[in-house]
Formats: sequence, structure tokens, C-alpha cells
Amino acid sequence: MPSLDAARRRLRLSDAHISVLGLLVEEARLSDELLSAREELREAGLVDVDDKIVADLYPLVSTLMAPRIIARVEVTSPQGVTSNGAVIGDEFVFVHEAWPGASESEYVPAEPETLVWSLARMVDLHRDVTDEVDSGEVIASTMGLFDRVIERMEVGEAEEPDALAEATGAPLRLTEVLAHLNCMWRMTVVWKGAGEKSGPDGLSVAALSVWDCGIEGYWLRELPAEPVRDGQVDASSDLRVRRTSAEELWRLITDLLPDGAQLAAPQS
Repeated sequence: MPSLDAARRRLRLSDAHISVLGLLVEEARLSDELLSAREELREAGLVDVDDKIVADLYPLVSTLMAPRIIARVEVTSPQGVTSNGAVIGDEFVFVHEAWPGASESEYVPAEPETLVWSLARMVDLHRDVTDEVDSGEVIASTMGLFDRVIERMEVGEAEEPDALAEATGAPLRLTEVLAHLNCMWRMTVVWKGAGEKSGPDGLSVAALSVWDCGIEGYWLRELPAEPVRDGQVDASSDLRVRRTSAEELWRLITDLLPDGAQLAAPQS
């Protein structure tokens, strides 16, 4: 159920609730599958019987309706995939985090100065002893071999790295690292503005993909290079990952966010 913590300006909302709020603001008709979500918003006191949104929701809704920057953090782990992120508007910044298996996410206001910290926390970026062994080691393979290793791991076949490498044809070092995989995360930032990352649609995209492998440390996926678009990668695509540190990842997350010049409207 949706809920509001007015004292801390926190909200718990699902994607369906967000869709309903947007349609109500636009005074558009709700589809039948969204009617139950509207009822939940009414029961929670977030929407009245005349479909008016309570004032506490306006900062979030106005930001979602006209974002300047959208950051998405997709975390894949044995518990499934969670979608987290941030949305930055002209007046407000909100971060949102999901819980594995739950339909609602928690939306919380944030200050621009804390955005990098918030994004880093979403992926549990932390320093540990592995940072002292930042060797820059590189593993090269293909996406097809990587998929074979992950598929065998997902079906619960407990195999030693050397046996898994022999069964799949993957490099031994790849199976050794993936044996300690905690999660994989991908961070994508999208904004509208000028710059070398701007595409024909006027949208700029920056992204990075990382493996969190516990005692084996962090691994940055350099190939396929981010941002990866649909249909761009197949089984024959090269895979290259490089061992990195939390310190470097902090810098890379910071670099994902556009500066003022990049956010400026393109010159016609």
C-alpha cells in the first residue's frame, strides 16, 4: 500500500501509483488496470474523492513530470532485479530505492550536493581490503561464454571454478571471479542538453556497468562499452572487465552526472 511519512517527506509508491498521479495531473483517463492503484491512493489519503492530489505530493509529482536529469540504478542479485535511482528537476531532487520482491519504492527528497553519495549507497559502494589489491587486472572473454557461466550458476549447480571453466569453455579466471559474485549493477544517467554524448534525439546518455565480487573486489565492464542499446550485443560480442577500486568508481559515478554546460539548451 502507498504511504506518506509527512515528518520526513518520505513516500512509498509503486510504478502504478506514479502512473496514476501523472494521469490525474494531466486530467487524462485512467485505464482499467490502474483503477485499483487509484483506490489504494485514496485509501492512503493521498488522493481525494475528486481525484485531487494532496499538497505533500506536489514536489515529487512536479519533478517527475518535468525532470532535467534521470539516473537509474539497476541491481541484479540472487534476489532478483531492483530498480533504483534519482530524478532531478528545476526545484527538487528525489531519490528512490526498491526492496527486493516489493512493488513499492521509497521516494525521499535529497539535496544536489548529496546525489553522488546517494547513488553510491544504492550499490553499496564501500572500501575494504580488496582496494589495496587494485591491480588493474583484466579478464577478456565473450558474452556467450559469460552467459554460459551465469546460466549454470543460476540453476544451482555447485561447481568449483576449474570444473565450471572446463564445462563452459570460459577462462578460469572468469569463473574464479564470478564464484564470488554478490551482484551486478548498471548506472545510467539521461539528460537533455548539448554535448558530445548527445544523440540525434537531443538526449545525452552516460552509463557504467560493474560487478561486485566480494573478496575478488570490483570489476568494471569495459566491453561491451556502456551505454549498450537494444540489439547491440550478442553471444560473439567481446567481454572485457578490469579490476578497479571503490575510489575509482566514486570518480566514475561523479563523472556520469552532467555539469551546467552540458545541461544548457542546444544552440539552434
